[in-house]
This record gives sequence, structure tokens and C-alpha cells, in this order.
Amino acid sequence: MRLNMEEDITVKINEAIKEDYYKENYSNDGQRFVAWYLRNIHNLDIVETKECITDGAGDKQIDAVYIDNQDSIIYIIQGKFYSGETIDAEPLREVLSSWVQIKDLQRLQENANDKLKIKINEISQAIEEDYSICFELITTATLTEPAYKDFLVFQKELNENEDLSANIYLVDKTTLQFKYEEALNKNRPYINFDFKVDKDKCIEIDLDGTKAIIAAIPLKECIQIPGIHDGSLFRKNVRQSLGTSNKVNKGIAKTIKNNSEDFFLLHNGITAICSKITLEGNTLSTKELNVVNGCQSLSTIYSCSESVKNSCGGYVMFRFYEIDNQEKADKISISTNSQSTVKARDLRSNDKAVLSMKKAYEQKYTDGYFITKRGESANTAKYNTNHIIDLTDLGKQLIAWHSQRPTISYSETKIFDKYFNQLFYKDYAPEKMQALNELYKAVIERWNFENPMNLNPALLAMKAYASYHQLYAISVYFCEVNRMPESVPNPAKALKLLKDSNLLEKIIDMAGNSLNMAFESASAEATDNGKIFSPQNWIKAKASLKNIRDSVRNQMGTLKFIEGGNEISKKINEGLKMETTDFESRWTAD
Repeated sequence: MRLNMEEDITVKINEAIKEDYYKENYSNDGQRFVAWYLRNIHNLDIVETKECITDGAGDKQIDAVYIDNQDSIIYIIQGKFYSGETIDAEPLREVLSSWVQIKDLQRLQENANDKLKIKINEISQAIEEDYSICFELITTATLTEPAYKDFLVFQKELNENEDLSANIYLVDKTTLQFKYEEALNKNRPYINFDFKVDKDKCIEIDLDGTKAIIAAIPLKECIQIPGIHDGSLFRKNVRQSLGTSNKVNKGIAKTIKNNSEDFFLLHNGITAICSKITLEGNTLSTKELNVVNGCQSLSTIYSCSESVKNSCGGYVMFRFYEIDNQEKADKISISTNSQSTVKARDLRSNDKAVLSMKKAYEQKYTDGYFITKRGESANTAKYNTNHIIDLTDLGKQLIAWHSQRPTISYSETKIFDKYFNQLFYKDYAPEKMQALNELYKAVIERWNFENPMNLNPALLAMKAYASYHQLYAISVYFCEVNRMPESVPNPAKALKLLKDSNLLEKIIDMAGNSLNMAFESASAEATDNGKIFSPQNWIKAKASLKNIRDSVRNQMGTLKFIEGGNEISKKINEGLKMETTDFESRWTAD
């Protein structure tokens, strides 16, 4: 049910954080509020959420750190759970303080609490990989007018700093409500606005019964549109802008400041849907205005408001569509915003090698489907779910198995850009694709909240990345049994042997145990040497591969010391025995 204006978001949060999960895992309402935000807005699971919380003594005004490896963003979160209606600028100064401290990570780490020390290691690594930094001030109150002015000043200072640029987003009571509704796929926010336009710069057309207006809207009008700063104008963009430190947005800001008169010519335009649009004289009236494509542009225009006010002119193209059917409006919102920033992975969907692999796979498995485009889905009523593979997943599996580098499986950018030619071959056998698909599915099924492999909680929190280390560990067992440490087993032959010998489940569990032992051994070694152990950094480091190989060898060697171990060892050695021709050289990926 839609969260209405009478149902205060703070009431909703207060009720939620009284649940046993929050009371048992977090010591105060401040931590519970931040945990609620991570779970409900960033959509993290309970294990990931707990790993992100850094609040407590020595938190240095940083309540949580969430590193989004998918979108390459470092979220640094400060939460203020207040019962009052407004707050002053003090929380902003705390965010500014944390930003100043982030610029000197070594000094910050020296005085931070243990959880934050680990996160600082991860922040440092992410910054080296060009992740963007996003500060989120989340609060159940609203900034006072003077405090909001300070926020705009801080926002500009962080964006334009040459030493360490960052974005700061204010998630106040109003924005929280919209974000919560968006997370639950709620109804569109309602904004009505009258644009002042030049009628000669507007075209009204009918598209098979859908009313549309194409208009050149003055940039000065754009900064007057309500709902930009709190995200309520953007149905599918409530996380707001990437800030002017983003490369594309820097270009937009530069055009606004230097040659705004050419903005219309250099920009692709903005798409909006409304329940009603009317053009009378020089007024273009919109009801239930919702921008479905153009969040980055409008947010950047808004952040350059003073330049816009002082410029001699400038326009941006708007496409307004009148949609009175809410279901249709939501479909347009979802469809339009599926066209997110084009990344290397998207550009490869029509690569000749990929299309050749797709064709070969679907010819081999006639009831199967090879998903090549992001957002594409296969009709499970039409296709065998066991024979549906995804290009993104395959790339991660290839680099973990054939390149023996699960340390890179977290990075789609590297897989589909830097290493694409080493990974994707048009003559790569469909049987191998299917084998990797089946092996990984069997692995990931064991990564659940019941934790049947008894993995360290820090590993569980990295399910999306660490699971590929377990896939790698399976290949290592074949290498060890066949004394081929520098080679890689044929995945199709490996899967067949595991099935034929009824060892699939056994080897998967042993690989999980080897991963866990390697992780805990590395953690203990760092602690013994007085060093900080960062789980995310370990999972990205080559040292983890050596740790896993050593763990596999140790596990194989200690079988004889357990009851029935000799029988198990014999079965494994016989079941995993392969011919030399079943191995090939490792694919280069470093």
C-alpha cells in the first residue's frame, strides 16, 4: 500500500527498528536507523548490512561504509535519527569533517575503531580503482533554511575540490519517503509545474493517440522545477545525481558555464511523462510531472544555478508525453530508465565473438537461451531453466576458471574491457559454457542464510564476489589430483567426472571449506603480525589464490587422519583423474 502523507516515514522506521533483528544486532536507534536504510534503500541483506556499520566509539563521524563494486561507488553514510522536525548544520559539519579525514587515510586509520580501520583499507583500494565517493547524510528531520544553504555550499566545495572530489547527498525526511516508496515500487510522486516557454519553440503532436509536446525549455526554467534536490522528480533516479565530479556531468557543467547558448545543440534532451499537458500562450502546464530520463542533466543544471542565472540564455530539449494510464506510465518509466549509462559490458553484447557463442550454445541446447543484453530475460515457460546462461555471469566464470583469477570476477569493467579478447572466443565450446553454468549454480546454492558450509560471516557478506573463489578452488582440486598445478582442467570434463563419481556435492563443500580456511588463516596471520585484515581487499588480491591452493593441499593431506579419510581420498583421486590432454594453459589476465 502506498505510504501516504498521513503515514509519517519516521513512524514507519520506528516500528521497523523495534523488530528483533534490529534490537539483537544493533545497540542503539542510531545504528538501527542506518541499518534500516542500508537494507531498505540500498537493498543489502542482513549479513552485508552488518558488515557495513562502523558506528560507535572511534567512528570519526562515519556511521557506515558501503562499497558498491557493481557501480564503482564508495558510500560513506552519516545518520541522524531525530524526533524533531528540523535540524541545524551540525550534521553537515560532521560530514565535512569525515571528508577532510578521508583525504588523509593513514592518519584516519590510526585513530579509527576496528571496523572502520578495515573499511579504510577497502576505501583506499577502491579509490585506487577510480571509484567515486558519495557522502550520504540521512536524517528523519529536515534541514533549517540556513542549514540547507550551508549544504549547497558544502556540495559545491566537495564537487569542485581538486585533491579529492566527492558528492554529498541529503536524504532528509521527504527524500526518505520517496526513496522508500521507490524501493517498494510505489506510485509516482506528484509534481505539478507551469513552464514559461516561447510558443514558437514548441511542437505539439499526436502519436497514435498519445499527446506529446517537444519543447526547447530555457535553462533558467529548469532550476525552478520542484523535486530536483530531493529526488522526488525522478521516478527511477531517486539516488539523485552522480555529481559534477562525474566525467559526463563535468562536461555538462562546463557547457553551462562557458557556452550555454549551445547547450541545446550538444545535449540529447530530457524525457518526462505527465498525466496532463497543455500549451496555452507562453505557458506549458504539466500535471503529475515525472522526469524518467534526465536526472543527471537536471541535477547538474541545478547545481550550476548561479551560472544559469547569470548566463545570457540557453535551452534544453524536453519531450513531454501525456499518459493518463498509470500502469502505462510506470512501464515507460521502467523501460526508459533501463537505458542506464552504457558500459563496456553493454557494448560487448553485439560483439561477433559473443553472437557466435550465443548461436553455438542455442544450437547445442535447443531448449536453452543465451542472454547477451543487460535487462534481458528468458521466458522460463519456453526455455529450460537449466539451459539459460547470462553473458555477465559467463564472463565472471571464465576469468575465475580459465584465467585462474577470481580476484577479478567482481569487476565487470575489467572483464568486458581490458580482458575481453582474452576471455571470449567464438569457438568456445557450448559444453564448456554449460559446465561452468552448472558448476557455479551448484556453488551459489550453498551460499544462503542457513550457511551449510559454515562460512565466515565476512565471506557471506561478499557472496557476489567470493563465490567465484570457490569455483576456482574446484578447479584447483583437479590440478592437485592430476599434478598439473600450472594448467586448467576442461570444465565440461570436470563436471562429467564429478557427476559420474557422485562427488559433485562433496567437492563443492570441500572447496567451500578450503576457501573458508584460507580466509581465516590470512586473517589470523594479519592479526598476529599486528596488521589490519580487510576481507574485500583480500578477495581482490592474488595472495588469496595462494592461500586457497595451500588450503586445498592441506585438506587433501589431512584426509588420512580422519575416520574413513583413506576411502574418501581414494575415491577423490580416482574420481577426479583426467588425461593430460584434458588440461590447457591458463588464459592470460594480468
